Amino acid sequence: MKNFFYFFLFFFTLEIHTHEFNPAHLVVEQSKIDTNKYEATWMYPYKNIGKRAEVIFSEVCTKSNKQPYLQGKYLVEKINLVCEESLKGTSIEIVDLSVLTDALITINFIDNTFEGIVNVQNFSIDIPKKNQYYPTSYLLLGINHLFDGLDHILFIFGLIFCISGLFNIIKTITAFTVAHSFSLGLSVFNVISLPQGTVEALIALTIVYLALEVSKSNKSYKTPWLMAFGFGLLHGLGFAGALMDIGIANNQMFLSLVFFNLGIELAQLALIPIPLLIIYISKQYTYSSQVKTIASFSIGGMGFYWFIDRVIGIIL
Repeated sequence: MKNFFYFFLFFFTLEIHTHEFNPAHLVVEQSKIDTNKYEATWMYPYKNIGKRAEVIFSEVCTKSNKQPYLQGKYLVEKINLVCEESLKGTSIEIVDLSVLTDALITINFIDNTFEGIVNVQNFSIDIPKKNQYYPTSYLLLGINHLFDGLDHILFIFGLIFCISGLFNIIKTITAFTVAHSFSLGLSVFNVISLPQGTVEALIALTIVYLALEVSKSNKSYKTPWLMAFGFGLLHGLGFAGALMDIGIANNQMFLSLVFFNLGIELAQLALIPIPLLIIYISKQYTYSSQVKTIASFSIGGMGFYWFIDRVIGIIL
């Protein structure tokens, strides 16, 4: 009966899909020649189910749209705006957004940049007249990216499940954090680069590897942080691919990168107590072995499914 349960659990996990992080992005550039004219680029993920979301500008502007075209993962539309006054102090709405899609708005004025995020619940944003000094929207993008990326979440859970001792867990998570932050920065600044499809397939393999480690009864790692550091470098390339897909359209690339990475770290810190609590409760009720077996099958099943799916995506 127990073997049947694990067999069923393994195939149940194959039906779990990871949600791809593809936020929409509206980039508006103010003309240096005529400050009442703007050029906008509206990038919307073409794989989204349902109709494409529409950008609605203030009534002080008239717009002319060009035919959308496909570019990578996005359907791109160019929009020309002629306004009676500055966009500062007005509002922008993005209607018909998907529940799973946030939209980053970047407006590059001549003297400063404004950025904000809208979603299906809050689809309108007011553009302040005062300057915005920090690209804090990338903080929210980093948080959303980790919470939307089930593969990254499972990797963190797997790390914690396969390491014994709180001190080792702290060192391991720290090594993973430092590594993915390091490779994220190198990748964004074009120091290192790998095809995104290959990176995502390899990330799925790291999840399968951790699932196998979770199932082992004897944990004899002398340097668990070294394994975490190596895998962290790979995961950092995955984070960078997601960030570069939407692009950093302001003149504060370094700060945007810092805020994006900080968002990832905050989301990661919020998740860490969950597996620690599960481990603690299972030890209190002497179910530690069963919980680790279930975790191993669940994590491994999803990781193996994602690996096959992503390899097929590369081939096709």
